[in-house]
Amino acid sequence: MNQRINKYNQPIGEAMSNWQKRPFPGDMYYVGKYTIITRLSREHSKALYECFTHSHPSNWTYLPEEPPQNYEAFEQMLLNKIASKTEIFYVVLKKETNQPLGIFSLMRIDQENGVIEVGHVNFSDALRKTRISTEAHYLLAVYVFEELQYRRYEWKCDSLNAPSNQTAKRLGFQYEGTFRNNKIYKQRSRNTNWFSMLIEEWPLHKQVIAKWLAEENFDNKGVQIRRLETFKH
Repeated sequence: MNQRINKYNQPIGEAMSNWQKRPFPGDMYYVGKYTIITRLSREHSKALYECFTHSHPSNWTYLPEEPPQNYEAFEQMLLNKIASKTEIFYVVLKKETNQPLGIFSLMRIDQENGVIEVGHVNFSDALRKTRISTEAHYLLAVYVFEELQYRRYEWKCDSLNAPSNQTAKRLGFQYEGTFRNNKIYKQRSRNTNWFSMLIEEWPLHKQVIAKWLAEENFDNKGVQIRRLETFKH
């Protein structure tokens, strides 16, 4: 594409004359091969508490909260998330059993510029490193890019959070840099790694993840035959 030049002979960005602000995320119900994602509600509280209490407490290290000590505290934490007007939370369900296994959110929602972030990813041990986990992120991206039509999808995490950094890259998010001393949380400093995926990049990433999710890529025990990264070549 030729570089656009203004009347002062300065390079300028792509024309967006027909751009309209994007819809705010809301209720949704997306069904995949193995996974369902839908809006988080109070009815998911007890099942989520059960699966989180059977997960390792280290899963909370890079989250803003500490593990709740009892069901009442956990339910109140979920109710606060459900009530949020700025962060919209979704639950990940195992399609086979309809069992809630984790939550994540859409946040830092910039409708005017079409920018949105996935965050507060809290997946139980029963969900981590499974095809349900990958498909949950896949379905949320479908919602962001294809239904809401945001143009930039962001992933941010503590620079020391190795699993989150690895997952972002595995799914196709591109590392953009590290914001040093970006936050203070849990009485410690955080450098934040920024990743993004653009709407024009999504079709290729969608194709790659769909190939990995295909039933023929898993044996009769549900173990992957080929790693997702191998479908990128």
